[in-house]
Amino acid sequence: MDHIIFASTVYTGSSVLYNQLIQIKNGRITGINPGNKTDGIISVHSISSGFTDIHINGGSHLHFTKNPEVASVRDIDNSCSALGTAYSLPSLITSPLENIIKGIEAIKNYQQQHPNGGVLGMHLEGPFINPLKRGAHLLKYIRLPTDGELKEIIHHGKDIIKVMTIAPELFNHKQLELLLDSGITISAGHSNANFSDASMAFTQGIHMVTHLYNAMSPFSHRSPGLVGAAFDADQVYTPIIPDGFHVDFAAIRTAYRLKKDKLILISDALFTGQKLHHFQWEEFNASLINNQYINSEGNLAGSAISIGEAVHNAVYKVGIPIDQAIEMVTIRPAKALGMDHSLGKIATGYPARFTVFDDSLKIFKVLNYRD
Repeated sequence: MDHIIFASTVYTGSSVLYNQLIQIKNGRITGINPGNKTDGIISVHSISSGFTDIHINGGSHLHFTKNPEVASVRDIDNSCSALGTAYSLPSLITSPLENIIKGIEAIKNYQQQHPNGGVLGMHLEGPFINPLKRGAHLLKYIRLPTDGELKEIIHHGKDIIKVMTIAPELFNHKQLELLLDSGITISAGHSNANFSDASMAFTQGIHMVTHLYNAMSPFSHRSPGLVGAAFDADQVYTPIIPDGFHVDFAAIRTAYRLKKDKLILISDALFTGQKLHHFQWEEFNASLINNQYINSEGNLAGSAISIGEAVHNAVYKVGIPIDQAIEMVTIRPAKALGMDHSLGKIATGYPARFTVFDDSLKIFKVLNYRD
């Protein structure tokens, strides 16, 4: 079926166009041309490729690690879409191997049942992380990598796990090569790696860090740590949580100046929409207090923002130009995942799955034209 959208402003992923007609056929973009608003076609103010969140833990009520089931994946997909986020990577945090495999199967089954859904795969955050930088992850499930478990995860997670967060200082060269050769995007995070070890991991092929500044060895003038190594490596993508609690907005401005087109916005939301006020999974607990999820130890346990709110904060609290903030949730995560050939742009041949929004960056909606 053919569709036409008139948009006053189009953020293509590489440029900004005005007063455009976007032609759609069979769920794909077939053309973008200058035009005028006419009766009988959908008209929107601003439009981009669908916003993407590569790090989210739960939907409006269900937590993926606690309930690694299709229902949780559906909750994340539906709640993201309701808030204007078209694509997501549900994150499963440090837990037993059986739980990880259940999560992989849940993603796989959901994708088979919903081929036009927005779930791109899974973000496996742990379990091979440094206990000194565990954040809210449960200490009892943190472990050293073994060749056998790595091969099990790769075997079950092939084509499903898109990102895996590890502490690279815990891995030997062979184990890291095993992960890098798997095709999974490997991200350094929950890590106490020093500058030298982190830089070596980046040279070996890691090209992302998990939530810049948080749960990693910090920058100082004599010991630059993982933060300093990420700043020093031009090729490394740096997802960041712009809620004003995980990272001060001034620190985000610094990251923006240093990382340029490698800065990405994520939510790392424990739950979306701030509907769930208390959460318990074994010893992991969190309460929503002053727009933050805080555990009983007083630590942050995930954010309470959406990707739309992340964009709003980037523009109005950090001072990032809107076109670049939009790129941080569209084409940049697509490039970081190696999916920019099929995701992140408004261009001929790309999916007709969009996020539309107004000037205030407070109202977001997903438009999805299925095949």
